[in-house]
Amino acid sequence: MNTDPQSVIYLDNNATTQVDPAVFEAMTPWLRDEYGNPSSVYSLGRRAASAIDHAREQVASLISAAPSEIVFTSCGSESINSAILSAASLDPDKTHIITTAVEHSATVKLCEHLARRGYEITSLPVDSTGQLDPERLAQALRPDTALVTLLWANNETGTLFPIKEISRLTNAKKVPLHIDGVQGVGKLPLNVNELGTQFLSLSGHKLHCPKGVAALHVNKRMRFTPWLRGSQENSRRGGTQNVASIVGLGQAAALAASHLTEEAGSIAALRDRFENALLASIPGTEVNGDRAHRLPNTSNLAFPQVDSEAVLMLLDEETICCSAGSACTSGSVHPSHVLKAMGFDNDRIRGSLRFSFGRFNTTAQIETACEAIPRVIAKLQQLRPSGSPVAMAS
Repeated sequence: MNTDPQSVIYLDNNATTQVDPAVFEAMTPWLRDEYGNPSSVYSLGRRAASAIDHAREQVASLISAAPSEIVFTSCGSESINSAILSAASLDPDKTHIITTAVEHSATVKLCEHLARRGYEITSLPVDSTGQLDPERLAQALRPDTALVTLLWANNETGTLFPIKEISRLTNAKKVPLHIDGVQGVGKLPLNVNELGTQFLSLSGHKLHCPKGVAALHVNKRMRFTPWLRGSQENSRRGGTQNVASIVGLGQAAALAASHLTEEAGSIAALRDRFENALLASIPGTEVNGDRAHRLPNTSNLAFPQVDSEAVLMLLDEETICCSAGSACTSGSVHPSHVLKAMGFDNDRIRGSLRFSFGRFNTTAQIETACEAIPRVIAKLQQLRPSGSPVAMAS
């Protein structure tokens, strides 16, 4: 097996992304010479604080927010938890939270925790494309609804929820709305002022920045209760800031903003070329998700009569990286809750793989993958005894 990182065909950009060289270069001084604490008053600290302010402006610009509305955090899950817990703490008489059946595990696990503490959680269903009907949301809103929290873009299928319509509904009822924008921010244009959300989460390692840094947008008209107490981030998030990574997130946001539409188009073209090739070459293959309303980089495919875990192992030998679903739930023996909520049976779910494309993928890589994947699928289909069910890999 070839273990050279340069030879890897990386098609799992929804799990994490390769650090952009420009991001690495921007971070380097803050890992080496500029080591000051941004809360310190001397020049070394003031320079660090200034660098954070600049990064805040860059992140805010990406989503058309005010810099004062950006709170830096450690990861998307922290941003999501901070938004939900803040909204839930505003009014003790409001103990109803609306979410959906296809959310990221950070939202799912926190809502389960809040349910054990007495909150009522309404988990809205989706259709077979993973799409949410806004009318169901409208019917679920109540006087005691503390928050609506849902994804913009699904991390497994790429399906995009109609967040503009959803925001109009929640604002009309004066119910706070948190959008988990981790997968969508930097891949599609977004203007939070036009959208009118109260909270929006984003994460650096989905934007070609290192892991361990993220941000939460808090609308300036929204009261915010911090989860992690301290004086930093204008008393909205305690803990000494990770200066180098925050600088990296700022640079990553600036890079994304500078060629957002162009990059989305080129990546979508690669995705479509890949998807159409596999649909044509592997009989019975189907797309999971809303093909008309989804991220430009995501393709979730169901292959007949195979176990995705076995496919992943053989593709790894071909130095092709993809996934069977969310990286945060890999290793779970349970079928994907997203595909389950879309109404698919276990055989289809176990034969499904997510391919997600990024800035550094090339046409040559796509051609190589489109040659290898049908060969791997055919090999596994031939090994499967006739008429036997697909077995989960151990």
